[in-house]
Amino acid sequence: MIILDRNTAPDFKAIENIDLIKPQHTILPNGCNLFTFNSGDQELVRIEWIFGNVRFDPAKPLLNMAVNTMLTDGTSTLTAAEIADKIDFYGAFFSTEYGFDHSQVTLHSLNKHLKEVLPIVKDVLSDSVFPANELETYVRNQQQKLQVNLQKNDVVARRAFNKAVYGDTLYGMAVEPEAYDKLRRDDLLTHFKQMYQPANCTLIVAGKIDDVALQQLTTVFGSNWQNADANAVTTQPEVSAATENFYFIEKADALQSAIRIGIPFIKRDHPDFAAMQVLNTVLGGYFGSRLMANIREDKGYTYGIGSGMSSLKHGAAFFIATEVGADVCRNAVAEIEKEVNLLKTELIQQEEISLVQNYMLGSLLGSLENVFSHADKFKNLYFSGVGYEYYDQYAETVKTITADRLQQLANQYWNWDAFYKVIVGKY
Repeated sequence: MIILDRNTAPDFKAIENIDLIKPQHTILPNGCNLFTFNSGDQELVRIEWIFGNVRFDPAKPLLNMAVNTMLTDGTSTLTAAEIADKIDFYGAFFSTEYGFDHSQVTLHSLNKHLKEVLPIVKDVLSDSVFPANELETYVRNQQQKLQVNLQKNDVVARRAFNKAVYGDTLYGMAVEPEAYDKLRRDDLLTHFKQMYQPANCTLIVAGKIDDVALQQLTTVFGSNWQNADANAVTTQPEVSAATENFYFIEKADALQSAIRIGIPFIKRDHPDFAAMQVLNTVLGGYFGSRLMANIREDKGYTYGIGSGMSSLKHGAAFFIATEVGADVCRNAVAEIEKEVNLLKTELIQQEEISLVQNYMLGSLLGSLENVFSHADKFKNLYFSGVGYEYYDQYAETVKTITADRLQQLANQYWNWDAFYKVIVGKY
């Protein structure tokens, strides 16, 4: 019989080092960077084509997102339905994903079907035509979706916060439904040809990659994929935060108010980033955080509250986000302020630090369950401009951080009066 002692926490074994799978790197003749993670016994691969977003144009703010979303809506030889049917026939999965810095397409496929499905992806990435009828459908659907989302206080708060912190950039874009009416097929085609070309692509392949699969991939996307006449321009406007730092968007009939509070912040390549992740976890980065204990468990103001650090290529932010009952919004903001300031004035007890250390290191190990997750870790490093030593330094920082260091960081980076505060609802 096993007797469990629920009064004593289980021992935690410290991480000595992070053993990450490292990729093989090849630059294909057309300039495409190819990274391969060969691991696993299953005959399955995940292939990601990642493209840097073209420079943001405030006059045509939706092009990066619209082009990526409509990639699978048809080529000169295949309709959207035919693309979907062909991919489904071979049991593969093909998707598009738009992000602030990059847009990508992802293919999951069995190795034995790569010969058939890779040319379909190649057709999409080199010959998408954005049919007029599909564009009309896209515009109509996106306008309806946006109109619905703009009724949600948390969406409005996020848009207002991003606009304040990131200004007139891709990160701060807060378009209205009528902006979709300005999308033109000719603009989509021009944008597509500039952006979706080999020299602007990072190709990341993970899974069981044998010589046959690698040869198929390099033939289709190395030898047979050509660059456009003009290079993709992926520089972005400089981020400039607003001078005003308080925004109240009143909704007289609101039952809940959305709160978003934060500040422009340091990026992943900054020496203090890992240490600030520890401090952020204490404040609001996991279910046992101080904000959850106070605002949810003690006060009952909300179902959930959290804080986070967003590190992008051209900017970064620290933020706190929640929705609370409209009648307690002002009280909730006061409690958030109190929790931020307590970290500046009172040392964190070692018991709480140990709990956070165990949580963060355990989460890191738990996130490395298969070869795909190792590839995801690599993407974080590669696109942040840091090397593999980052995770060893991260683990060491988490293991050795002290209460004095955390208090010093709170005083250095968190000035409540300088925080941007967005309230949507009642206040």
